Amino acid sequence: MATRALLAELGGACAAQGAPTARFESVGGVDAARRVAAGERFDVVVLAADAVDGLAAGGHVDATSVTPLVRSGVAVAVRAGARRPELSSEAAVKAAVLAAPRIGYSTGPSGTALLKLFDRWGIAEPLRDRLVQARPGIPVARLVADGEVELGFQQLSELLDVPGIAIVGDLPEAIRITTVFSAAVCTNAAQPDLARALIACLAAPQTADIKRRHGMDAA
Repeated sequence: MATRALLAELGGACAAQGAPTARFESVGGVDAARRVAAGERFDVVVLAADAVDGLAAGGHVDATSVTPLVRSGVAVAVRAGARRPELSSEAAVKAAVLAAPRIGYSTGPSGTALLKLFDRWGIAEPLRDRLVQARPGIPVARLVADGEVELGFQQLSELLDVPGIAIVGDLPEAIRITTVFSAAVCTNAAQPDLARALIACLAAPQTADIKRRHGMDAA
């Protein structure tokens, strides 16, 4: 879901440049990986790099076609009008987490990384009853906007332009959480050559500005 808006714009830009026209279906990453692994026919899949690598190891995508597209970092959000916590250091973020009545996190790789961070800090157990995992297909931003959580962690691309929230900022360098999203040609692709041509355009240097507008960096 983090790449939904990005792929929509990139796909249109690539088609305008003569690349193959694609129709992207955006679903949660776990569901997408499951459907590809189950043999549902797609030409291209775009997922977190570790998920794509897993599909390649299982023979569900062509390992030679795996191409990193973007690097996506996690940011922090609060409800619009709420006090913005300090995020300038690892200690400041930890303090903000401990002070928050409820904390929202995603089902994707960024959420997994966040839980590992809490575990490293030794606060996973005290936080257990205050953590709210976003339901599949539901962005953390909605939990924040609806008041279900006071502090939300999700990739910046999924927080941009969401009404009812305020983006506080990125995590500091010491604890930055970054997900690389990669594309690959599915082994049962109906049009593998066109799929490779599409991926080449999605990864082309001239797409960097579009990726930055969506809160990501070219991989």
